[in-house]
Amino acid sequence: MFSKKLKPIFISKKNLMRIGPKKDGGYVIDKRIINKIDHLIVCGVHDDWSFENQFLKLNNKTLLNAYDHSVNSYFWKKRFLKDMIEFFLLKKTTIHKIVNIFKYIDYLFFFRGKNKHYKLKISSKNIKNKEISINNVLKNKKNILLKVDIEGDEYKILKNIKKNSNKINCLIIEFHFIKQKLKKIYDFVDKVKNLKIIHIHANNVAGLDKYGFPLAIEITFVNSDLIKTTKKRNLRSYPIFEIDYPSVNRRNDIKLSFK
Repeated sequence: MFSKKLKPIFISKKNLMRIGPKKDGGYVIDKRIINKIDHLIVCGVHDDWSFENQFLKLNNKTLLNAYDHSVNSYFWKKRFLKDMIEFFLLKKTTIHKIVNIFKYIDYLFFFRGKNKHYKLKISSKNIKNKEISINNVLKNKKNILLKVDIEGDEYKILKNIKKNSNKINCLIIEFHFIKQKLKKIYDFVDKVKNLKIIHIHANNVAGLDKYGFPLAIEITFVNSDLIKTTKKRNLRSYPIFEIDYPSVNRRNDIKLSFK
């Protein structure tokens, strides 16, 4: 059970919109914020940019900068070899899975022109050609949608996210190791006064820990100065029917409760 600090404020369901697939990689935002975004900053790419692709179709004036040091030539060679082995073992038989073997081609077509992928690790510091800080990433930018999924390293950059929160119109962040880091999450929510939680969802890929907490949660924040909100109490249950979907279908979605 989570503190009510993580309970989203009331947002009419008609304003909530899922962007991306009905599985891992899809996120819920307030659709009123879409046209208020000039920069889509993504920390963590891996092999899924379906959220980014759909968002840019909704607002094609947005500039995309993505950061992920792990997505390099070795990553793609390793992925292709694994996929080909599974193909010959008849583990990839559907058209979708076969086409997905050649995901690198989609990567080359998507990350070109104004869509940039930088092979840099998001960090609290700057190391030339290796690491870059959030301060540098957000420098001279405003009206930002910041999406963070960096497998536990998010806690290293929370201080700098807070420092730049006035530039951020929407923040989507996946928190990991929930039980161990719960106090840090609560502290962050308390300190980013202008960013209000509008949605929360548990990632069910790894299930629950021995304490009954999900191992990862996805939270969407929106700059409350930019959208009209009410003080109406949020009585909604999470996950939300026909908006939230399990990150993986092999497990049931995780129900969240608040004190």
